[in-house]
Amino acid sequence: MTRHLAADEAGIAEAARLLRSGRLVAFPTETVYGLGADATDDRAVAAVFEAKGRPHFNPLIVHVADAEAAFSLGLADGRAERLAEAFWPGPLTLVLPSRPRSPVALLARAGLDTVALRVPGHPVALALIRKAGLPVAAPSANRSGAVSPTAPEHVLEELGGRIEAVIDSPPCRVGVESSVLDLTGRVPVLLRPGGATVEAIESVIGPVALPIEPAAAARTQSLRSPGLLLSHYAPSLPVRLSAVSAGEDEALLAFGPSPPPAPVAFNLSERGDLAEAAARLFAGLRFLDREGRARGLRRIAAMAVPSAGLGLAINDRLSRAAAPR
Repeated sequence: MTRHLAADEAGIAEAARLLRSGRLVAFPTETVYGLGADATDDRAVAAVFEAKGRPHFNPLIVHVADAEAAFSLGLADGRAERLAEAFWPGPLTLVLPSRPRSPVALLARAGLDTVALRVPGHPVALALIRKAGLPVAAPSANRSGAVSPTAPEHVLEELGGRIEAVIDSPPCRVGVESSVLDLTGRVPVLLRPGGATVEAIESVIGPVALPIEPAAAARTQSLRSPGLLLSHYAPSLPVRLSAVSAGEDEALLAFGPSPPPAPVAFNLSERGDLAEAAARLFAGLRFLDREGRARGLRRIAAMAVPSAGLGLAINDRLSRAAAPR
C-alpha cells in the first residue's frame, strides 16, 4: 500500500530515507509530480521502469539541487551555464554529454553518452533532493504514455500500491513538463517544449532548432529525451484535434470564451490564458476521460490552442495524446 507523507520536515526526511534505501517516492515539482528514485542505483531505476511500464530506451531526467551538482554529472559549456543562471531552479532540462565515470546509472541514461539534468523549482522537491543527498531520477509519476499527474490523487489513480510513498502537496503550478534542450551539438535543439518557452530560451542563447517531429522520434530506439514517444500523455478515449464543435458522443476540451455545447466539457482557460491552460491541461484530460467513459462517450474533442509561448508545449502534448496507438 502506498503511504501518504506530509510535505513537512518529518515527511521529507522519511521520503529521503526511502530514496536512499532504493524505494520509489512520488513528489511534487513545479511542473508535474515526479516518480523519484536514486539515480545512481540500477535496481531503483529499474523499479521506476517497472512501476511505469516504461520502455527502457526512454531516458530519465535526473533532478539535482543546484547547477554545481548538475555540472558534476554533465559537461557544461557557456550556453549551459547561462541557461542555468537564467532558468534554474525551474522548468528547463538540459541534455549534456555525460561526464566520464558518471555515477548516474546507465539505465537512467538509456545507455546513451548523454544525461538529462534539471534543478526543479519547487521547495519540497529541492528539500527532498538535499535531504536525500543524491541525484534523483524522476519521470512523471504515471503509467507510461498516460496523462501526467499534477496532484497526489492522480498519482494514486495509476501507481497506488506500486510505489512506496507519495508526498502530499497542492496541485503543481506549471502543469506541463519541463522543456528539454539538447546542448550536445553546435546547434541547440529543443527536444521537448514545456514550461520554459522557446522565446525565453532564445533570449538567453539565441536561436534553437524546434522540436523533433513525434513520428520521427518514434522511428528511433535511441530517444535522446523523455517524452518523445509518438503516443504519449494519452487518455483512454481517443482525442480529436482542432475541434470547432463537439458531437453527441464527444467530450469537449475547450479553450477560450463561449465554447460550443458538449455533453461534458472542461475549459482550459475561459480567458484564453495559456499559462492557466498549461496548468490545467492534464487535469482536464483526466476529467474528460473519466466523465466521458462514465457517460458512454467515444472521444475527446480538443479545441485549437494558439502555438505561441506555452501553447507550443500544450499542442505538443495534445498531438501526442491524439497519436495512433
